[in-house]
Amino acid sequence: MKLTDGQRLDWLRLIRSENVGPRTFRVLVNRYGGARAALEALPGLARRGGAQAPGRIYSVEEAEREIETAKRQHAVFLALGEPGYPARLRMIDDAPPLIAARGDIDALKMPIVGIVGSRNASAAGAKFAAQIARELGREGFVISSGLARGIDAAAHRATIESGTVAVLAGGQDRIYPPEHKELLDQILEKGAAISEMPFGWEPRARDFPRRNRLISGLSLGVLVVEAARRSGSLITARMALEQGREVFAVPGSPLDPRCEGTNGLLKQGAALVTEANDIIGVISPILGRTIELPMEEPEHELGDTGDAAPDERRRIISLLGPTPVDIDDLIRLSGARPAVVRTVLLELEIAGKLEWQAGGRVALL
Repeated sequence: MKLTDGQRLDWLRLIRSENVGPRTFRVLVNRYGGARAALEALPGLARRGGAQAPGRIYSVEEAEREIETAKRQHAVFLALGEPGYPARLRMIDDAPPLIAARGDIDALKMPIVGIVGSRNASAAGAKFAAQIARELGREGFVISSGLARGIDAAAHRATIESGTVAVLAGGQDRIYPPEHKELLDQILEKGAAISEMPFGWEPRARDFPRRNRLISGLSLGVLVVEAARRSGSLITARMALEQGREVFAVPGSPLDPRCEGTNGLLKQGAALVTEANDIIGVISPILGRTIELPMEEPEHELGDTGDAAPDERRRIISLLGPTPVDIDDLIRLSGARPAVVRTVLLELEIAGKLEWQAGGRVALL
């Protein structure tokens, strides 16, 4: 699939519109036959979902300005399903419909291993992360990480020559931490940087877990080197498991708080790593598997619109609450057709009253 310029503009407008996330984007495009028709449907969906006013829709002018900004930054927008879009990233449920990419985007086509860990890394931890990254690079793997201080930076620096991918929490023009701008410039010579966030977006705390799912989503597996009991690296490991990726961990001293998380992962079954071959031996068999998960703009609207009668809508909403619930349970308990349940959920989400949680469950806000 290759989007036209007009379709790319519509896709950008839709994903940047209020209350439209990656999962919702897919539902909208498939339901209405394309992004442009979905944009026209948003106000009606929000109204039926109970919103006092329709959510803000990204304008044509805003989208055109962002595309021009991307060109000035030597970035391209890769769409889900296009040849340049990372193949493994396409596989995750909440893959971003568009990513802005800079640098050598051919690096995104290579087999990728994620390496993450403590920002406050020990000297030994940073040295080991660099060693493993360098060895994997020599074997033809590209390293993905989050451009953070500590382990991330060590892994990136070790693979500048062989190729590394920086996954950004903010826009392509809002680098965090700021002191890593020079490091990113070096990465871009033979590697790449990707972001799903708008240009000009300053990263906030909640954007980092969102970024972490892309690090794991790009990768065959994720290696965690030093992680405290509660850390973003453990979030990345959890997301990797949910995405069906391999999880690796480096053992550490029980006396070092920075190793509590990695030692905990090992107790839970993560593969123990003391050398690069521990990773290569696990992921090599995966490399030969074919990936075929395209996403295209349908040429027409699907037949079953799933419009809900008032009593069906009330019954479905009454089953929802702040506690996450499975879609299958909603369908079973409501007695409504799956298309009807999904339509009501879509209306609630566009109205800003519903959120998706881990495992594809939903909860009212």
